[in-house]
Amino acid sequence: MKKIAEVLEFEVPGEFPVRRLDQFLSHSYPEFSRTYIKKLIEEGFVFVNSKEVRKPSYRVKKGDRVVFHVPEPVPVTIEPEKIPLQILYQDEEIAVIVKPCGLVVHPSPGHTSGTLVNALLYHFGSLSSEGGVERAGIVHRLDKETSGLMVVAKTDRAHRELTRQFAHRKTLKHYRALVSGVVERDHFEVNAPIGRHPVDRKKFTVYGLAGRPARTQVWVLERFEKIGVTLLKLRIYTGRTHQIRVHLSSLGHPVLGDLTYGFKRKSLSKEVIELMSNCNMLVAYRLGFYHPSSEQWLEFEIDDPEPFGLVLAKIRKLNRSLC
Repeated sequence: MKKIAEVLEFEVPGEFPVRRLDQFLSHSYPEFSRTYIKKLIEEGFVFVNSKEVRKPSYRVKKGDRVVFHVPEPVPVTIEPEKIPLQILYQDEEIAVIVKPCGLVVHPSPGHTSGTLVNALLYHFGSLSSEGGVERAGIVHRLDKETSGLMVVAKTDRAHRELTRQFAHRKTLKHYRALVSGVVERDHFEVNAPIGRHPVDRKKFTVYGLAGRPARTQVWVLERFEKIGVTLLKLRIYTGRTHQIRVHLSSLGHPVLGDLTYGFKRKSLSKEVIELMSNCNMLVAYRLGFYHPSSEQWLEFEIDDPEPFGLVLAKIRKLNRSLC
């Protein structure tokens, strides 16, 4: 009998595009592959409205309470994989890469291939071991649905120094985001503590005194008033999980594509939705840090990767056509 490591609870939202139980859980818990989730459903680890459900094809509906008993992980073997990767810089200690949307950062049980770590092992061979075999080289993360710049550690010493910089807020992290609604203020700051959601344990929320401090600066770059969208620039000073997504959602301006935190598909035209390709319209476009050995300040910036660039161009075109 497998031991339970964590119990997660989810509520099926009205906006969820598919209804199969295995599809819902793989969307809500992307750390596990759909194949592995199907296996766990069949083994009796999933309950819907307090009843055990062993059919992956079970049709869930709006308001259903899904409880997922996550078993303790088993050791995994991580193999190098020839996955295309844009490398902006590398030396003996670090590398700076562009993570595309759709690529999970590190493996997990049932999802041991097709991740950024698999790609890093292929391209660089030797990586830091500070985070364990599943997180080789990984100093910080981006969500699966988010694209952008990441620094990777090749040595344990570099890993420790970069981790220290991130922990002590010595790094620079800028993002661009397309959000729902027209943001009125040109520049403001969000200081709102973030904590784990009390019911849905894979989500986070603005949580008052019980949360951890989280600080985000926001600048409006462009407003598309005719279609109700705003282009933002953001800087985060803390690295809370889902920080930008949670802060923007708490203001009533969820990131386009972010169904987890309040984006509504019906708020945009079908042609824009199709261009988004299940990605969140959030890009880590600028990253700065001190080199772990030379202590030289390094700063990198990228243009909007796809599909963000395509979506922004389409929104601009649609907004002009309505003027």
